[in-house]
Amino acid sequence: MKIALVTDAWLPQTNGVVKTLGITAEKLRELGHEVNVIEPGLFRTFPCPTYPEIRLAWLPYRRVAFLLDDFAPDAVHIATEGPLGLAARRWCIRQGMPFTTSYHTQFPEYLRARAPIPLAWSYAHLRRFHGAAQRTMVATPSMQRQLAARGFERLVRWTRGVDVELFRPRSKRFLNLARPVAMYVGRVAVEKNLDAFLALDLPGTKVIVGDGPARTSLAVRYPQAVFVGYKFGEELAAHLAAADVFVFPSRTDTFGLVLLEAMACGVPVAAYPTTGPIDVVQPGVTGVLDEDLRVATLAALELDPAACRAHALQHTWDAATRQFLGNLAVRENGCRDVPAAVPGS
Repeated sequence: MKIALVTDAWLPQTNGVVKTLGITAEKLRELGHEVNVIEPGLFRTFPCPTYPEIRLAWLPYRRVAFLLDDFAPDAVHIATEGPLGLAARRWCIRQGMPFTTSYHTQFPEYLRARAPIPLAWSYAHLRRFHGAAQRTMVATPSMQRQLAARGFERLVRWTRGVDVELFRPRSKRFLNLARPVAMYVGRVAVEKNLDAFLALDLPGTKVIVGDGPARTSLAVRYPQAVFVGYKFGEELAAHLAAADVFVFPSRTDTFGLVLLEAMACGVPVAAYPTTGPIDVVQPGVTGVLDEDLRVATLAALELDPAACRAHALQHTWDAATRQFLGNLAVRENGCRDVPAAVPGS
């Protein structure tokens, strides 16, 4: 099958969305499918306001239409709601082509963290965007319930996996720091709520692996924390496995892929009981969820690393990719999978 995957988030960005899409494309190709990724690197781009590391495509419709016409996909999946996603959505509606979308990021909450824009306005835009899709894929049951409560329809599940060969228990001696080591891995940005972690009164050392627009200001405010920047592959896995507890202060993530990666390394998780962690963490087994993040962190240090690893072994990318395939809207004989009425076009 020929699958077009359209995304505004792609390399060199480093985040869970990019990792999920990249691995899914790779797994689809291993299964014999032809995958064409339409991503910002194929276009003229401009920096995203307030987040210049992210590049957005400039007026991409004509080229998106050309690429999709040329590829003639059997299925189109639109992963993001940015300029490329909007252009691909427009092409699909004009062509009578069924398509699916996915909801990776709580964009309204991210936007409100940067500007006083009402959540209702942002969610209205997203309902319209996803309303034209045959199905919208979400990562967790809680995210599905949350979006359904806001009027989203045709929601289906698409879970995540973890590379348990790369992310595995390793020597703690990799980091020569005062113990215990409490670690965060991910974007260093306002929506990740890192102040809530870095301000905690904890023994040992706090380590931040990753980068982003908030790194400079956070490093000034919290000079005792260790900021190591982006790490990839074996080096990332070695850092993560060297932690004693993984602290996830975000309240806006839809899944938190790095939670599974920490567990695969035998590292328990401390987080708030919010969307994402509540579906990924087994309380008292693989992590602790508490509105008091300090309480959660100290309690998580007492958990069994082997139980964390065992839980992660149940989540594979092969299973996640099969789920993704089953959700796709495939064009067959005059687009039989197109809804009778396409809302929000």
